[in-house]
Amino acid sequence: MGSPATLAQKLVARAAGREQVRPGEFVDCEVDLAMFHDSSGPRRLAPLLKELGAQVRDPSRLVLVLDHYVPERDEESRRIVRIARDWAAETGLAHVHDSIGICHVVLPRQGHLKPGLFGVGGDSHSPTAGAFGAYFFGIGATEMLGVVVTGRIWLEVPETLEVRIDGRLADGVSAKDAMLALIGRLGMNGGRYRAVEFTGSGVAALGMAERMTLCNMTAELGAQTGLVAPDATTLRWLADRGVTVADAARWQSDPQAPYGETQHLDGARLAPQVALPHSPANARPVTEAAGTPVSVAYIGACTGAKFEDLQAAARVLRGRRVAAGVSLLVAPASVEDTAQAERDGSLGALLAAGATLLPTGCGACAGYGSRIPDDVNVISSTARNFRGRMGSPSARVFLGSPFTVAASALRGVITDPREVLA
Repeated sequence: MGSPATLAQKLVARAAGREQVRPGEFVDCEVDLAMFHDSSGPRRLAPLLKELGAQVRDPSRLVLVLDHYVPERDEESRRIVRIARDWAAETGLAHVHDSIGICHVVLPRQGHLKPGLFGVGGDSHSPTAGAFGAYFFGIGATEMLGVVVTGRIWLEVPETLEVRIDGRLADGVSAKDAMLALIGRLGMNGGRYRAVEFTGSGVAALGMAERMTLCNMTAELGAQTGLVAPDATTLRWLADRGVTVADAARWQSDPQAPYGETQHLDGARLAPQVALPHSPANARPVTEAAGTPVSVAYIGACTGAKFEDLQAAARVLRGRRVAAGVSLLVAPASVEDTAQAERDGSLGALLAAGATLLPTGCGACAGYGSRIPDDVNVISSTARNFRGRMGSPSARVFLGSPFTVAASALRGVITDPREVLA
């Protein structure tokens, strides 16, 4: 029997065909799944493959999601989307998801993920998949070219940072708040290429959508990936989508696993957070920014517009109207999330409160589609608030959870959602 290992080490060892790996080793891994989207994929890969005279090794292991430039709003968008669609047809890609949602949400919803997988994505938020006990990380176009042609990638085995959340999050507090608090504490290089594993009773109490948000925002920590070990919640969610898992018990960190560091969060006492412009690391309790006027409230992105996020915002706004002069924009993360929110009444509650429904997709989160006006304060459920990230370099973007975004839209100033929910 080998030495105790973390979940990250076990996942990398399987991909490398090894019994065991240690942090700092360089290993050659087989890639089970590679995902890219219309912005990061065909328009960059196609000319490189043509120049090299190379072929796609295994189209069945590739997933293309059109989510950044759809719906097409100008000739450049139409050109990029046309390249993606044409290349997918020519290459014979079996897994193409066109205009049905953001890639990180579509991937699990379409049954592509399960515990034990090792994969890469052409997007920095690819660690979202780690919520399902899968090892995923983002890579650039050159590395993706190597994966597409060879099916393999080298990796330096990372140290694991354990983030232990003890205690169930209070009403009005979400995984987004936990991540903003952590990024505020450690900074945007706090992950330092490490794998981040989320543990503790607070994590066990979260649903899959919230776990996805935890893993997604490890990108803002500078980590290589984020992970949550699979449990009954994971297996139920996957089973509902026709994915069966036979070896979930295998994908757990061992007792006495060699974590490089452990960070503790008291989930029960955690307050809602906001990140001030222009960095997620400018996070602090919402009370420290309360009263700041906002003109735009944006509920969107893979971190803030899943069905559960729309439900949270609807709880705040049901039977109420947004403040005069505030534009509340809602861009659901996928068409499935939209349909669920429509069926349970959450979408109707948001629209009745004065929200404008935008197309599903990355949209304003990445500066595409609906442009945020110049020189305004924005409260947003997105993951990043860098200057110009949402289109306008003069907009001042504050980050918060869907609860906080909705409460701020209601009052016209940044607001602690617990006040409204109470």
